[in-house]
Amino acid sequence: MSGQNPVRRRQLISELKRLREASGLTQEEVANHLDWHHTKVFRIETGRTAPHPTDVRVMCELYGLKDTDQVAALLQLAKDSRKRGWWYSYRDVLPSRYEFLIGLEQEADAIHTFELAVVPGLLQTENYARALIAGGPLELDHDEVQRRLEVRMTRQKVLNGPDRPQLWAILDEAVIHRVIGGAQVMKAQLEYLITASEAGKTTIQIVPYTVGAHPGTAGSFIVLGFSDPGETDVVYTETIGGSLSVDKPEEVRHYTTAFDHLRAVALSPADTQAMLIAAQKALTDR
Repeated sequence: MSGQNPVRRRQLISELKRLREASGLTQEEVANHLDWHHTKVFRIETGRTAPHPTDVRVMCELYGLKDTDQVAALLQLAKDSRKRGWWYSYRDVLPSRYEFLIGLEQEADAIHTFELAVVPGLLQTENYARALIAGGPLELDHDEVQRRLEVRMTRQKVLNGPDRPQLWAILDEAVIHRVIGGAQVMKAQLEYLITASEAGKTTIQIVPYTVGAHPGTAGSFIVLGFSDPGETDVVYTETIGGSLSVDKPEEVRHYTTAFDHLRAVALSPADTQAMLIAAQKALTDR
């Protein structure tokens, strides 16, 4: 399912599972009725297999769904969920979970991100991102660095449209003092953050060193929010060994609560901008 639309797929899976449970059928019973392999329904409902529209149609019939408009909507979801996103052409250099994040960003209404060590990917300048990718934990050749850089820059276009998501970025103060790519690159990055913080639907805050211990010391994370009542929020985190996504409401709540606490202890947007300007001036005076 590499490169496909994760939001549409999750909506479809959720509705198909709800319909099956309402019909009183188990996954194995559905497979037997439809003469499928006994694991097929399990693979569909866990997102391991993208259901073909034909599969969705026969499942709707088995579940007794008579509403033709609802059936048509589910068939359209099945078609939409199988469409390839722009990131599909970069699948050779992208982990599948990173593709999942990009797909969610395209559909999210709100993106709340906390970063402990570096500027969030959606707010990185090209030179800063290049230095970060090249200096990361993976040993990448020039072409791999360039292709990953292209992905990161293209990702940022999600913030350019009129229906762009609301972005709220909270940074630990260490982020603005860690010089990535040299003084000139870092100065340009700080300038970019200053400018971005003045844009509509973008809020940037810094958690100063003086706060001491805070909920974000456990690591960086992103919370992607959706306005559709049928769509659950998703948390995405990265480690050297890979990435993790969480969508169980009780688990997501731990992260949203942590983000609320971080907002409370962070500098105001105005004071954050003053700190960014001071950090930029410090680089100039070196």
